[in-house]
Amino acid sequence: MRIVTGARSAPASFAPTSLPNPSTASLLDRFRIVLVAPSHPGNIGAVARAMLTMGLSRLVLVDPLRFPDPEAVALASGATAVLAGARVVATLPEALAGCASACGFSARPREFAGRVLPVRAAAREAVASAAHGEVALVFGTEMSGLSNRDLARCAVIATIPTNPDFGSLNLAAAVQVAAYELRVAAAGDAVWPAPRFAPASTDEVEALFAHAGHTLTAMRFLNPERPRRLMPRLRRLFARAGLEKEEVNILRGILARIDELIAHGPRR
Repeated sequence: MRIVTGARSAPASFAPTSLPNPSTASLLDRFRIVLVAPSHPGNIGAVARAMLTMGLSRLVLVDPLRFPDPEAVALASGATAVLAGARVVATLPEALAGCASACGFSARPREFAGRVLPVRAAAREAVASAAHGEVALVFGTEMSGLSNRDLARCAVIATIPTNPDFGSLNLAAAVQVAAYELRVAAAGDAVWPAPRFAPASTDEVEALFAHAGHTLTAMRFLNPERPRRLMPRLRRLFARAGLEKEEVNILRGILARIDELIAHGPRR
């Protein structure tokens, strides 16, 4: 399915504004994902999964071909709460009732399209618009997307930039991209921090450097009479690595074992 975001001539358009800084959960609860005439229940389930991974939970289905359906539950992969809370309506106007604005997704250029934005910019505007009320992100059928009539009910057309030679996106994949951009616009893109360990002190690194010089000499890898640039480069390597205490201990343990083997040979 080719997906693009599209929307036009809605009662209210996206208008950037300052938000009262609600929590991410309460902000995302102002958004509803609207699927117009989805034909495959598996896509509905996959959309539910895509939504929940990004903190969205409000799903509205306009005249679905089959719903509820076991295949939707299977493809939801645990996001059954989204399916259980899904609202089924007969028309798009019913799905958009009470919304401050709507953003339609469409992959095809439209002759009478209003504002067309890439999905990232559309997500930022959608978050700003949520300060004024609920916002709908509208997606069309798997085969043909949204009709021109459906898009005319949306304030903005959003497009997902794709490979010009192959821009076909599955419905759930398009929702996943849109939901991700919405979450980043609402909460930022901070990720879990990598674990931090105690860095090695300058003295510890210098002791490692001296130990390495001793062992490399004993191995006849380093000739003290003709050292060339081996040790300066090794020093640069240690400095660039930003060694931790435990890493220095590991390296010195390796060097100590090499020293032992050189002095006494391998143990039988």
